[in-house]
Amino acid sequence: MTAFVLVPGAHTGGWVWHEVAARLRAHGAEAHAVTPTGMRDPVGPEQALSGARLGEEAVDLGTHIDDVVRAVDQVPDGSDVVLVGHCYGIHPVLGAAARRTGRVARIVYLDTPPARDGDPALALVPDPEVRAGLAGADGSAPLDPAAPRDRAAWRRWGSLDGVPPGALDRLVALAAPQPYRTLTRPLRVSPEVAALPATGVLCTGNGSTVAILESQLGLGDPRLLALTEPQVRFLELAAGHWPMLSAPDELAEVLLRAAAGEGARLTPPSGPPVHLRPFLLDPPERARERTGHVDLYAPDGDGPRPAVLLVHGGPVPAGARPTPRDWPAYTGYARYLAERGVVAATVDHRLHDVSDYPTAAEDVATAVERVRADPRVDGDRIALWFFSGGGLLSAGWLARPPAWLRCVAATYPVLAPAPGWGVDPAFRPVEAVRSAGELPVVLTRVGRELPQIAATVAAFLDSARECGARVEVVDLPDGHHGFETIDHTDQAREAVHRAADSVLARLRS
Repeated sequence: MTAFVLVPGAHTGGWVWHEVAARLRAHGAEAHAVTPTGMRDPVGPEQALSGARLGEEAVDLGTHIDDVVRAVDQVPDGSDVVLVGHCYGIHPVLGAAARRTGRVARIVYLDTPPARDGDPALALVPDPEVRAGLAGADGSAPLDPAAPRDRAAWRRWGSLDGVPPGALDRLVALAAPQPYRTLTRPLRVSPEVAALPATGVLCTGNGSTVAILESQLGLGDPRLLALTEPQVRFLELAAGHWPMLSAPDELAEVLLRAAAGEGARLTPPSGPPVHLRPFLLDPPERARERTGHVDLYAPDGDGPRPAVLLVHGGPVPAGARPTPRDWPAYTGYARYLAERGVVAATVDHRLHDVSDYPTAAEDVATAVERVRADPRVDGDRIALWFFSGGGLLSAGWLARPPAWLRCVAATYPVLAPAPGWGVDPAFRPVEAVRSAGELPVVLTRVGRELPQIAATVAAFLDSARECGARVEVVDLPDGHHGFETIDHTDQAREAVHRAADSVLARLRS
């Protein structure tokens, strides 16, 4: 028999699992929902919150690990124990697995990234302001340890898509303060625990998919290599961050599949990754000038000329080599634009994690000033061209377009952050376009886009229509995300020409 031990995320108790647990039992499995010390569960055994919390200094990660170990010890011998951790819950799950390795058949990561040896659970909190409030200014004392007390506050922990109003009300009413030492104590992940069978359940409504993991793996992030081990599987679930509340039937089915060892495998990339394949055009070679993190490609002839700054996507791992300004797509675009008579520039900005958007935005602003200051550049005729995850960096320019910015271009862009990313609300082009005024926008849309990204493009275009923004769409129906090095077709080449024609027309008007 399979016995599921279900561990909730921060501020919640075993009550969040009760519908899922009932469905698992109906399928013949055991199911035990853990209520960590300090949390409460009015449906299960009552824990007096005032007595269980024991003050801020008494409860830490070790306390919650003990809670999970006790639950494992209650499972009869002979049962296959599957430990399921949602969000923060993966930390006590892994801690308990280290103490009961021989009892654990599989670990399930429910909409939570892999926890690494030495990391505190605080690293899993997506919203930077929430992290700061929980950790405190000195990293050891909370500024605001209270539980989220309204629906807007809970959205900062992840997508609430599909959660019924009654369940949302319970989420608010039953939330308990999270003892901050449960979040700040480092987790130790032993090699024995890392070798256990594991399944990641990716909640697509919260911005996580197998395709996204594969693309990140292709960028050379060494932290993801552990996910390619043969004992690791992945399953997708069409739900937000709280599938136990929004889709209990579907979640129970996915957990049963995980226990059976089903799921996709990630494999290390073989051959050159897609972003390092040749550019679909063959513009003439051209010398570039490198100053700091900016490369400049000057056209032939006298200036000053209009300029286009190409802003790469991401996140890109800090150790990835070559860096984006040396990727064939960006060098190809830059040579092509310079051949057409404008100054082209590329920049390596520091978008290494979804928390880095403010830093990357500063890098882009610095690069813009560097380009505008060049004597070969007409500083009053500048276009910014954003790609992929760099699309979020367009928000500030759309919201407050300077007079010298003649055009914003975006190619297969992300135009709204996924709920689970915890990105600053300032980086939402979907809303910023409402303030763009007369600023022209040239958007290249690919038909074979990832659904999560396509939804942000659709929302952006809806906003643009509502406010009358000047958006031109260049469609490539059969194109993929990153088509310039994937789709070497006449239609793809034509899409590049059309987008460039539109940008250059606005620079020269």
